[in-house]
Amino acid sequence: MNVYAIRVIYKYEMKRAFNTIAQSFASPVLSTALYFVVFGSAIGSRIDVIDKVSYGLFIVPGLMMLTILSQSLANASFGIYFPRFTGQIYEVLSAPVSAMEIVIGYVGAAATKSLLIAFIILVTASFFVEMRIDHPVWMLGFLILTCISFSLFGFIIGLWAGDFEKLQIVPLLVITPLVFLGGTFYTIDMLPPVWQTISLFNPVVYLVSGFRWSFFEVSDVSVGISLLMVLLFMLVCLVIIGWMFKTGYRLKQ
Repeated sequence: MNVYAIRVIYKYEMKRAFNTIAQSFASPVLSTALYFVVFGSAIGSRIDVIDKVSYGLFIVPGLMMLTILSQSLANASFGIYFPRFTGQIYEVLSAPVSAMEIVIGYVGAAATKSLLIAFIILVTASFFVEMRIDHPVWMLGFLILTCISFSLFGFIIGLWAGDFEKLQIVPLLVITPLVFLGGTFYTIDMLPPVWQTISLFNPVVYLVSGFRWSFFEVSDVSVGISLLMVLLFMLVCLVIIGWMFKTGYRLKQ
């Protein structure tokens, strides 16, 4: 494995993030604070406790997941799309670097940025509520798997997109609605029976549920099923990326 090539790609992508530090890291802090002001104060004044957890604390995993998914997609998709747009991708493809090494470099950097943002949100949230994490190892595991999975998905979007407009279609029209309807700010037990059944077809429900369980041992579905869904999604993304590199889809055009 060409570790040097991976390190070069990784460092380049991380440097790009730190060059736009206000956009990359300050924005999530502001967004988290606003969510606590709006949801924590406005809705929290009407909903004191959910499953023996204060509403302000209950929404912390959902807030983290909301930002992680969007940031992972954005970082990974733009990270690979921009070299395609400028033509730099041909230099990478012509270098003695395998597809796996390219993916590790770009996806690793995108996942690292999302992890940093997740911890920034966690620290920010601690100023608003008394933080509680019952299973920190599981929390970190779910966090890492989710960051990697959606960075892989973002990588796919970056290869698929033909222009900047298409780069935003999936995150805005698909992922954002699924996140808001996936139990980010509520438990699906609060929904009517029909909508509870419909919600189980939303993959984000399993991500949020498993992640929330690691904080409070409160979940809408089994933690085992949640973990299985994350791993399955990661596997599907890896298979699709492997096919894209093998066929040269959007890479050799």
